[in-house]
Amino acid sequence: MQPLNRVDRQLLAPGAYQTYSIAQPSDTLVRTACEQAGCVAWARGWQSTIDESTPLGQQQAAYIRTQSGRTFREQRTSAGLTVFIFEARQRCFADHQTRPQLFAVRDGDWRGNPTGRVRQHTNGADWVEDFGEHQLRLSDQQQKG
Repeated sequence: MQPLNRVDRQLLAPGAYQTYSIAQPSDTLVRTACEQAGCVAWARGWQSTIDESTPLGQQQAAYIRTQSGRTFREQRTSAGLTVFIFEARQRCFADHQTRPQLFAVRDGDWRGNPTGRVRQHTNGADWVEDFGEHQLRLSDQQQKG
């Protein structure tokens, strides 16, 4: 059996197809968690060196100790600075932003969506799994004839 090209596909109605798409709006930024942003501090942990001899350093150290909610150890350097050592797998202090990706599956093809049905996946892994399962169904149907 020969593969279908665009002209051949017009032999079936648009509703016989599914279209998988990924879109990434160029002008949209959303706040995201460290893990989703690929944050190195989240993955490996990090250190913050604070000079508590200054008012700003005193405020930063007080925040870390009493309000940050992070797990850390403290060390003092020979220069009198405080080093806060934070464990991995916890939110860092950065405000991460990323462009969202929209993973969609809709009925129809380039000619339209006759049912109006669109499914939105929450992440790329689910979209890839759906796509793979759809490809297997098509392969099974083709082998059955």
